[in-house]
Amino acid sequence: MSDSSIGTPEQLRDPNFTPPMYKAIPLGIQHVLAMFVSNVTPAIIVAGAAGFGFGSGSPDFPELLYLIQMSMLFAGLATLLQTITVGPVGAALPIVQGTSFAFLPIMIPLVAGKGVDALAALFTGVILGGLFHAFIGTFIKKIRFALPPLVTGLIVTMIGLALVRVGIQYAAGGVPAIGTEEYGSLLNWSAALVVVFVTLALKFFTRGMLSISAVLIGILVGYAYALATGILSIGGDFGVAASWNNAAWFSLPQPFKYGFEFSAAAVIGFCLMAFVSAVETVGDVSGITKGGAGREATDAEIQGATYADGLGTAVAGCFGGFPNTSFSQNVGLIAMTGVMSRHVVTWGAIFLIICGLVPKVGGVIRTVPIEVLGGGVIVMFGMVVAAGISMLSDVDWNRRNMVIFAVALSVGLGLQLEPGAVQYLPEWAEVLMVSGLLPAAVIAIVLNLALPDDLPGESTEEVSGGMSGRGTGLKGKTEAGAANV
Repeated sequence: MSDSSIGTPEQLRDPNFTPPMYKAIPLGIQHVLAMFVSNVTPAIIVAGAAGFGFGSGSPDFPELLYLIQMSMLFAGLATLLQTITVGPVGAALPIVQGTSFAFLPIMIPLVAGKGVDALAALFTGVILGGLFHAFIGTFIKKIRFALPPLVTGLIVTMIGLALVRVGIQYAAGGVPAIGTEEYGSLLNWSAALVVVFVTLALKFFTRGMLSISAVLIGILVGYAYALATGILSIGGDFGVAASWNNAAWFSLPQPFKYGFEFSAAAVIGFCLMAFVSAVETVGDVSGITKGGAGREATDAEIQGATYADGLGTAVAGCFGGFPNTSFSQNVGLIAMTGVMSRHVVTWGAIFLIICGLVPKVGGVIRTVPIEVLGGGVIVMFGMVVAAGISMLSDVDWNRRNMVIFAVALSVGLGLQLEPGAVQYLPEWAEVLMVSGLLPAAVIAIVLNLALPDDLPGESTEEVSGGMSGRGTGLKGKTEAGAANV
């Protein structure tokens, strides 16, 4: 619901409208609250996969603080690119940028068990992939045909399926605890379930910012539960106070902190995923202009947003930041508040930048118990799967599309579950294949472009085990309904 006290209806639909500062700042911080947990989670997951995350006992654990700091700082800077713009870079719209989940299935196998040494190749891939992403902006409108809902829905679903295991591992006690008596204990699960239940209660029984910030509030309640049950302590060498005291009040980012190392797997993986991220941004830009201003996005806005995605990612990679993309949850927030002003989001970006320059903020974040974060991650990654399935509901489920989906999903998910099947490939190719995501995406795109419009019924009956569906999806149902009128 729009707030008429901020401005007239015409002003609220205007991206260039500047509300009074005392009203704009709280609205901007709302945008940060809606994406804060999602934004820092990839850094925590990558550190955990590399072996210096929560509970690892690694001497490199302090590096996690820096990664969290960079996630906040460059989310804010990338958001400023979108709202303030620099020449053709940026959409001049209220687009909130944040660290993307989409690249996690690529990043996890790149760093798995390799420690801080793996970050040089990872961030080199981020830089080169970001530059390629910006290049996509020159022809983004021309490639959208190759990524229909069948392909994008499959890719988003695969992203979620690749990550749900992480949520369960975190809720049970984290990867370092696997094989110990502590892993999977009732105490660990109780902390995760507190977060899940509080999040669900807020999502279903509240409205406004309480609902939008449900995961963040759930984690805060879980944090309090962890303190009350002894999972987390305030004192001690690893307590909240020690983490706070050991973090500085101010720190600047360090260029090429982890070095520069070329990895074919990293570069190819980030460049291919850039296509998916670019299409996601197109959808978010269209959602913002339709929901906030009641119009279609212009070519300049779509192109500028894609440039900002790519260049924001490339610059972040130079300092140890992860790939950035537009955050879809903030599109819903704009529809809820009815405030289209990009200057509101600018204040949110400034708040993120301040957090990124104050390591004490990251010092508190890194004390969140892995079990508590696991509860939030279960919800977030489950929602990624649900979002992919929602996109697939727009597919016309004829036999051609079923075959494409079946082959791509089988190969992609199968390689995730059985990575040893490609152990004799070169290392760079093995990393790409075991992600599951890239093989599934390539298969879906190629088959969608190469196969004829439809397949005869008898061509799929023999391989479907009598379970060949007849679903038409929302698109098909709509067309059928129209035909019967």
